[in-house]
Amino acid sequence: MKLHPKRVLVGMSGGIDSSVAACLLHEQGYEVIGITIKTYRYEDIGGNVGNDSTCCSLDGINDARRVCNALGIPHYVVDWSDTFKEEIIDYFVEDYLAGNTPNPCVKCNRTIKWGEMIKKANALGAQWIATGHYAEISYNKSTERYHLKRDINNRKDQTYALWGLKQEHLSRTMFPLTGFTKEQSRAEAERFTLGIEKKPESYEICFIPDNDYKRFMHDMVPNLDEISGSGPILMHGKEIGQHTGYHGYTVGQRKGLGISYPEPLYVLNVLADTNTVEVGTDADLLSTELIAGNINFMSFPSLDKPELFIVKIRYKDDGALAMCSLDEDGKLHVVFQEPRRAITPGQSIVLYHDNDVVGGGIIERINS
Repeated sequence: MKLHPKRVLVGMSGGIDSSVAACLLHEQGYEVIGITIKTYRYEDIGGNVGNDSTCCSLDGINDARRVCNALGIPHYVVDWSDTFKEEIIDYFVEDYLAGNTPNPCVKCNRTIKWGEMIKKANALGAQWIATGHYAEISYNKSTERYHLKRDINNRKDQTYALWGLKQEHLSRTMFPLTGFTKEQSRAEAERFTLGIEKKPESYEICFIPDNDYKRFMHDMVPNLDEISGSGPILMHGKEIGQHTGYHGYTVGQRKGLGISYPEPLYVLNVLADTNTVEVGTDADLLSTELIAGNINFMSFPSLDKPELFIVKIRYKDDGALAMCSLDEDGKLHVVFQEPRRAITPGQSIVLYHDNDVVGGGIIERINS
């Protein structure tokens, strides 16, 4: 099907940001089509679904439909729950069972929100897709590559969760909220009389609406107690207590250890193979090196030689200078100039040069 240059498919969660994005594009004269993704079935995730306020909830679907009706634009609800379960939920469970702390939103952005949305845009003849993310895309004529850029003055900058996008994704994407603050987006929602300008933000993972990870893992893995039952808590190789299942612990965790010690203790490592949790003091949490896999470069095709970048190890992180290089096996080797606290396997690492996202990957292991 021929793609229409003024037709745009907008991913709408029912929240302020995506709703304002749709309104702005409609106001600018684009032929807007709203799409809301059904990512999971309530009977599959358990928990307190009556308190579901996440981005993919039934309330969100209804709010998105109401906004589209007010604009007089089409609205589609697509059920991608099977794909979402295979690509996101199963990955999340498997990574937790491996002792990691996964970040499903990053993978969802690439495989679901962009991968599947572009397929839908093609089917509907839309040249563009758009979301309510706070980020910027630019095109570099000299390198013939699309760049993802952050807004360093915007505390809502969301480039950390978008490092997995490919060139073909960026070339088809609009971010109508580029340069906006959250306060400006709320003001726009009020201007468009959407009735959602005071709607609270959702911080939970969409398929764990009650934010109870332990409950979720028990629901997903019936024999979880056999896989991840009680086991030793070690400090410097010596057992000092028992944990209640390694899947309930993450690097940097302090609460819930159940250990009396003269100074605060934190989780340093979660070893699934031996059903062991290692702990130590705050000083023990500091590391200078890590290895990351699943690398995706954005502003250039690869990394030919070691280079110094600003590197973020979590969403709420200002980043720090680190020397980055590719090993022979394609893994990213990162050496920070100063020790970083609680580097966590399974989380994303994102590299920045000035405001450009160089690329990112998934932390696999820590080298002290």
